[in-house]
Amino acid sequence: MSRARGPARLPARSAARLAAVQALYQLEMEGTPLTSLLDEFHMHRLGAEIEDEQYLEADVAFFDDVVRGVAARRDEIDARLTDRLAQGWSIARLDRTMLQILRAGAYELLARPDVSVSIVINEYLDVAHAFFDDREAKFVNGLLDAIARDVREA
Repeated sequence: MSRARGPARLPARSAARLAAVQALYQLEMEGTPLTSLLDEFHMHRLGAEIEDEQYLEADVAFFDDVVRGVAARRDEIDARLTDRLAQGWSIARLDRTMLQILRAGAYELLARPDVSVSIVINEYLDVAHAFFDDREAKFVNGLLDAIARDVREA
């Protein structure tokens, strides 16, 4: 796992995951209607040049699935996250960006059996490293690993 990867080198699904976290953050903070939010990302962000960095095209169908899936299953996802948080912690105490990373990762673990647990966890660790230090990334790792054990048992 490389922390030094620039946005221009992200594969299509990695770019989709990062964009999904950003879209989910915007959805949470601004309450943008889902259809408008997806349209905005399709038209102006996915594959765009931002701050002189050309982003690779994201896997748009995958991006849409993660964003729509988290929105549709938010209560279920939040309940699973809450069950795995340490005593005294709640969803409300989590950083809003951290929460979107966890929601997106949990959604993939719940709804995308076509994606291996190790890929889901490593990809969202990379996203966490884009925003946070190692301590927070370890928190993402631990929580997603616990959820994976809950939902991907053989």
